[in-house]
Parts: sequence; structure tokens; C-alpha cells
Amino acid sequence: MSATATLSSKFQISIPKAVREAQHWEAGQEFAFIPKGSGVLLVPIRKFDELFGIAKGANPNNYRDRADRY
Repeated sequence: MSATATLSSKFQISIPKAVREAQHWEAGQEFAFIPKGSGVLLVPIRKFDELFGIAKGANPNNYRDRADRY
């Protein structure tokens, strides 16, 4: 999928409809901007409710604690 957008004079960008629909993004959703080289990664910020159960089945054995770092 190739879509483009133009930065407005108010420094706003409208996300193309095809991208919004493919990612299931809704109006009012929050995003984090993460600088990556010469670009920026746009990541939706999940609500706490959506994260519940995300690590279901994860094995906590051999968990590496921060105590071994300098």
C-alpha cells in the first residue's frame, strides 16, 4: 500500500483513509512518535484494557533481572 500526505501550515497531517482502515485506527486515538534515522515511526498507544492478557502463556523462568547490569 502506498499513500502520501502533506504537512499543513499548522503542522498537521491527515492519515490516508486506506491506512486508517487497514490499521483499524479511530478518531481520538493517541500515538507516539519515535525518531528512526531520517524518518519517524508512528505507534498507536494502547489502552490498559487492550493489553490485558497480552503475555498469556509467557514463561517467567530464567527471567533476567536488572540487578546484573552496571
